[in-house]
Formats: sequence, C-alpha cells, structure tokens
Amino acid sequence: MTQGAAPPISAPLCSADLDARALLARADAENFPVAPRWLPRGLRDDLLAIYGFARFVDEAGDTAPGDRLALLDEIEADLDRAALDAAQYPLVQRLAPALRDGRLPLAPFRRLVEANRCDQRVARYASWDDLLEYCKLSANPVGELVLHAAGAATPERVALSDSVCTALQVFEHCQDVAEDRANGRVYLPAEDLARFGVRDADLAACPAPESLRTVVALQVARSRALLASALPLVGSLRGGARVAVAGYAAGGFAAADALQRTDFDPSAGAPRARRRDMVRHGFAVLWRSRRGTPS
Repeated sequence: MTQGAAPPISAPLCSADLDARALLARADAENFPVAPRWLPRGLRDDLLAIYGFARFVDEAGDTAPGDRLALLDEIEADLDRAALDAAQYPLVQRLAPALRDGRLPLAPFRRLVEANRCDQRVARYASWDDLLEYCKLSANPVGELVLHAAGAATPERVALSDSVCTALQVFEHCQDVAEDRANGRVYLPAEDLARFGVRDADLAACPAPESLRTVVALQVARSRALLASALPLVGSLRGGARVAVAGYAAGGFAAADALQRTDFDPSAGAPRARRRDMVRHGFAVLWRSRRGTPS
C-alpha cells in the first residue's frame, strides 16, 4: 500500500461506527480486569486499544445495521490505514502507534475480523473441535496481542495463551446461551446437544432443563482443563504482564465458579464472576504457577 489520502468510508457505513467511550467503558464489566490502572501507562494503553478494537469488531458483527460483511471489510481496510496513521474509525485510530512502531502485528487483528465474518455465515458448530477452530479466530488472537504488547510473545507462550483464551471464550458462550440463541447463534456443540437430548426450545427455557445444564457443565469441565495452561504461562512471565495474565485466568476460574453456583443454568441471565472469587483465584494462580500445581 502506498502513502496517500485514505479513501473515505462509504456513507451508509458511517452511521454504524460505534461510540468508542461507551465500548471502552465495558472493560470494567468483563469477567477479568482488562487493563488494571497500576500497569505501566504504555502497556495499559495498548491493552485498552486491543480491547476496544475487539469490542468494536464484535459489535459490528452483532448489532450494526445494514451490510455487516461490508462493514467488516471496511474495518479491515482501516487496519491497513492505521499502519499509515490514516485510520478513520476512532477505535482503529487507537491502534496506530502500536502498529506503526511494530509493537503489535496486524495478523491477529485480521483474524478477529474474520471471526465476525464467520458469525455472519455460521450459526451453529457441529462439534467441540469445530468450536475450537472458531476460537482460533475469535479469542486466541487477543491473548497473542497481549503477549506482544508486553514484549513477551514467544511460540511457547502463544500456544499456552491459546488454551487460556479458548477457555475464557467458551465460558462466555456458556454464560450467554439464551442471548446467543436470541441472536440466532448456538455455540454449544450440536453433537453434545443431541447426545443429551437438548431441544432447540430448551436453549431459551427458564429454568434450563437438566439436559441443557449437563451440556453446559461439560463445556465448563473441558474449559477448566484448558485453563490449566495459565499456570506455566504465568510462571514464565515477569512484572506487570505476569500479574495481568494471572488476572485474566482468575476471571476464567471465577466465571466457572459462577456457572457452577447456578447449577450450570444460564437462563436467568449470565451468571457473572464475583470480585472476591477473582481475587482469590488470582492469588492462587500466582502462587501455584511458581509451584507448578493446578488451581
């Protein structure tokens, strides 16, 4: 791409641009602390920029009016403009310094866009393995970007991070079964739903039937096993990155606790992690990552 004036974003899509401040404000409502204020300013700015872009592209794929695939194409094109310091969307503009300086690679951001293209075309996933493939696009790039922002991205750490991020994504799917169903999507593997006799109407039933709770419990157990990769990952990190990643993992363990407290029934609204549980698991992850024992 050559330097020059960026082509204007097409008028019908301008109205789909989302309020940057409102999306960034959601960081405090996540299962885990996205960018704690005690982190170094530069790292915190990069983490908020990563989070803001991920939220923006998710909203573009979930709620934007009009042609969402065209909007996603516009957002991906704006990533290229950001590397030239010419992005037009506010939440893409925030990435410009890190992209221009090479602190963050473009490829993981492109995979996040592709995940939302998949959401326009795929409404259900046949198997656990199929869901894992989707998480390679929708969740794992975020962890890879966090490691790059911390200057700690190695192939070994990225592989461990992939397992952690997949677990966090599946916990969210388990929390949001009814909401996803209302949006025309089902992320629980179809083969598991069939195996336990879950009907489509059961996904929106309140309270959830035992069959659906069993499927949710199965996904939580699988994800807890993946989340164990947080221990060697956290153990390999230092400084603020070590504590931040322990916090992300703690949010996952606390989310699993929240689902278990409801007997794996997400129908009354997404059961959210408690702060005290996140703190408890955070200390446990930091301690046990040094000792090499599971949380």
